[in-house]
Amino acid sequence: MWDVVGKRRWYFLFSALILLPGLISMIIPSGWVSLDSGLKAGIDFTSGSVLNVTFEGPVSVKDVQARMTDLGYPEVLIQRFGDRSLLIRTKQLDIEDSGGGPYKPECVRNGLSERQCIQDDLETFIGPIEGVDFASVSPIVAKETIRNAFYAVAAASVFILLYIWYAFRKVPKAYRYGVSAVLALLHDVVFVLGMFSILGKLINLEVNSTFIVGILIVAGYSVNDTIVVFDRIRENITRHPDRALEELVNLSIMDTVARSLNTSLTSLFVLLAMLLLGGPSIRVFLLSVTIGIVAGAYSSIFIASPFLVSWERGEVGKLLRRGRRAPAAAATGLLHLLGR
Repeated sequence: MWDVVGKRRWYFLFSALILLPGLISMIIPSGWVSLDSGLKAGIDFTSGSVLNVTFEGPVSVKDVQARMTDLGYPEVLIQRFGDRSLLIRTKQLDIEDSGGGPYKPECVRNGLSERQCIQDDLETFIGPIEGVDFASVSPIVAKETIRNAFYAVAAASVFILLYIWYAFRKVPKAYRYGVSAVLALLHDVVFVLGMFSILGKLINLEVNSTFIVGILIVAGYSVNDTIVVFDRIRENITRHPDRALEELVNLSIMDTVARSLNTSLTSLFVLLAMLLLGGPSIRVFLLSVTIGIVAGAYSSIFIASPFLVSWERGEVGKLLRRGRRAPAAAATGLLHLLGR
């Protein structure tokens, strides 16, 4: 039988190694000059305006960038979707006639809105436009989105902990099952966040409000896979109360690993097909769920259940006590050196 629990420290180490690049990416700046760090936030989180412009023929990103700079929007960010579609993100634009101003484009000073001014200029100098989708988010809405996203993830974690604690109340130390499930959930969420942070720096991938929906779905998948294993552990504890927890956990993992992998693989096949065939509007959502399902399949087998055993054997307590003693020992050593 595959001894997952016996090699748990190797799996914990592997998880630390795959999480570390993402954590570093969320801390370090996104460039040598830029002060931005973490995720590359989209319009839903930073405020601004986005024009999704589809031209009748192929266009050059450099030409569009040059036209936007000439119009007075040098900070514009442009992403290509296919040969004819561009996503143009810039500061918040006036969608109505604002009366112009000394720092607005000439066409705005002549009575057009900023949005219409940009659209007319691109159609004149770049090429005929087939369609334009416009979206704008104010700073207030952006701040509310960030706050609500944090509350949603925190509330989901708390309710999951309480529910699992209640569902496993007949098992000794049921709270440990809830904590282990939330730990696996956080493992998956941090992995997704780290991957998007890296992709944001490498290919300018932005996160939007659908990313939060994806994170919540990842949390649900993670807990679902974990509970499948936990439920089998509960059954085996009832059937074999005289056997060691380490043996029962390993047996339960072997009983459920095929089901967990099959569920994850069937979901992945659908998500990959949608990623290849779907439009850009849901790409961030699909990618976050895809990465999360892969992480969830791993954490439910190699993190959540082995962590239960480590806690039962007192390894978690030893690690925490060692962590508390380290600063005290360092302080004692420093005082000893100063005394000398």
